Amino acid sequence: MIGEAAAAEASLDPVRARLLAELVEPASATMLAARVGLARQKVNYHLRALERHGLVELVAERRKGNVTERMMRATAASFVISPAALGAVQPDPARSPDRLSARWLLALAARLVREVGELITAAAKAGKRAPTFALDGEVRFASAADRAAFVEELATSVAHLVSKYHDERAEGGRRYRVLAAIHPNMNPDPTRES
Repeated sequence: MIGEAAAAEASLDPVRARLLAELVEPASATMLAARVGLARQKVNYHLRALERHGLVELVAERRKGNVTERMMRATAASFVISPAALGAVQPDPARSPDRLSARWLLALAARLVREVGELITAAAKAGKRAPTFALDGEVRFASAADRAAFVEELATSVAHLVSKYHDERAEGGRRYRVLAAIHPNMNPDPTRES
């Protein structure tokens, strides 16, 4: 999870993004230069910038003639930029709560990315797994009326489950956030049966 604006900017540079992708497995600047078609010095420059932001790490040093070769690796297999990197302009669901607004859905999703990213980081530091659950599905509605009925039934079902299991007085209980959303699928697969 990338939470700082400067680290986000560093990771979004096309050359640096390519280097991060290449560094799933450890490599030296010389090895990377051959793969990406850049001079070793230029690759070293970009690696140092990524290292300053904690996106790559030194895994080994080895002597090669008169030179010490630094073997670097990305600190994660993949990265997500937290909306927190946007500071005061990050989407905030509290600004305009509207269940039918796509902007509010986006703000909720941004909060989800930020909170789950922080949860993953904290769990990793503690050597634990993050207690989460996700559900992903697709539904094809015959009409707008069917979609509206589905939304109402979903909201009622979730509200019923929340009221059934929520215990404000549970000593040592832990709060969980529940998020349910529907939106049009922007990449429908026409080969899949509905």
